[in-house]
Amino acid sequence: MAEFTTTDMTRLRMPATFAQPATDFVDYLRQIRFYSAHTTAAYQRDLTKLAICAEQRGLTSWQEVQTDTIRQALQEVRLAGLGASSCQRLLSSWRSFFQHIQRQGLRKNNPVAGVQAPKAGKNLPKHLDTEQVKQLLDQAIDTSDPLQVRDQAMLELTYSSGLRLAELASLQITDLDLADRTLRVTGKGNKTRQVPMGNKACQAVKCWLKQRHLLIKRSTQCLFLSQHGRPISPRSIQLRMHKAAAKLGLQLHPHMLRHSFASHMLQSSGDLRAVQEMLGHADISTTQVYTHLDYQHLAQVYDQAHPRARKRSKDST
Repeated sequence: MAEFTTTDMTRLRMPATFAQPATDFVDYLRQIRFYSAHTTAAYQRDLTKLAICAEQRGLTSWQEVQTDTIRQALQEVRLAGLGASSCQRLLSSWRSFFQHIQRQGLRKNNPVAGVQAPKAGKNLPKHLDTEQVKQLLDQAIDTSDPLQVRDQAMLELTYSSGLRLAELASLQITDLDLADRTLRVTGKGNKTRQVPMGNKACQAVKCWLKQRHLLIKRSTQCLFLSQHGRPISPRSIQLRMHKAAAKLGLQLHPHMLRHSFASHMLQSSGDLRAVQEMLGHADISTTQVYTHLDYQHLAQVYDQAHPRARKRSKDST
């Protein structure tokens, strides 16, 4: 029986007898659940791996797949070098697919139920400490350069509100409420949430809005623009943030600022539920990776805890 390799996995083709239900499921995720092209492509690959394993065992349809098939497929990808967390994601994809065809009446049970993936260690994601973040965000910039002003606003806003890279890139001017210091964010699954903006972030965004017209080429409501006046791409944001951090000898990916936000908020407040809501996590277990603290329900968590949300006191001015 052929083994999977990392290279093989990028070239897999769905066996024809399994294709239609899988295609219908992926279309459902894209059109009804509003999953991104990247996510739906991952589901397609996951299902293709399982279908190939099933076909190699003489099966011709999803209805014939049983729990033993799932365990054997999982063992194969594990032997091919797939990590524990990736195996967990793979099982989640398969489980969701069989739940879907169950709802459609195509089978009576879910063969993935009860199958356990290898346990992955819950290591804290890479993040910056508060002093590193302060150094990054307090760097002197040329306020006459709209690109530097824009980059400063992107850095401040990402850390202030714990934004994903895609969420930052897709922000519209109409998502801002500068008077109330809140932001409407469209996250995974096209779900929206309201998040607070710190005082520093609000000031940086205001400075950017005063210079945004210097880059704009045609009418657009996109908040952040490229030097060519088009909506800035996620890749461009990555490069600009990496450049800003490199001046300090730091390695930075935009998601590290999101991790830093979560870690610092939890260290200060211990309020897991509040941070879960601000991050837009559907399951609190996703948020728990950032801390071993028990969560508490604290009033005004954000303004009290976030290191760049607090307004400067009169004594310090």
